[in-house]
Amino acid sequence: MASTTTRRRKIRIGNIPAVLGASKPRKRIGRGPGSGHGKTSTRGHKGQKARAGGKPKAWSEGGQMPLQRRLPKRGFTNIFKKEFQIVNLSDLSNAWSRLAVSGEGVITPQIMREKGLIKKAHLPVKILGEGEFTQAVTIQASAFSQKAKEKIQAAGGKIKVIK
Repeated sequence: MASTTTRRRKIRIGNIPAVLGASKPRKRIGRGPGSGHGKTSTRGHKGQKARAGGKPKAWSEGGQMPLQRRLPKRGFTNIFKKEFQIVNLSDLSNAWSRLAVSGEGVITPQIMREKGLIKKAHLPVKILGEGEFTQAVTIQASAFSQKAKEKIQAAGGKIKVIK
């Protein structure tokens, strides 16, 4: 008897056989009473979901009072509030060696932006008095805390408020 060699096919995702009962024929709805899915086509009688395009919105709660109306409202949001970018004197002092300060020793928001102390140079900057500061430089910013003013002036520096 001649030896029979059987070629084994590699199993890939496209040629894996389905398990018996895993795939069923699709439900053919709206094809008459003999199909068992005629007349209302599995939608039931009347109501929003029985109609064409009758899908309720995700936030719809039927007749129930909506969540955003059930929750209590509190507080007030001032639409004119100024948001400042905060820089502490300790941050300026630590970055002093890295700062590319011009000849007259001026630290501007553009320089702070270049060195990563603030995100955006066009937004207002406020200098706070956290930490020590010993450099005699002029610092330009939109606002200064009282403690920051005192520490800068005590170190021989100047402050300049810009818009």
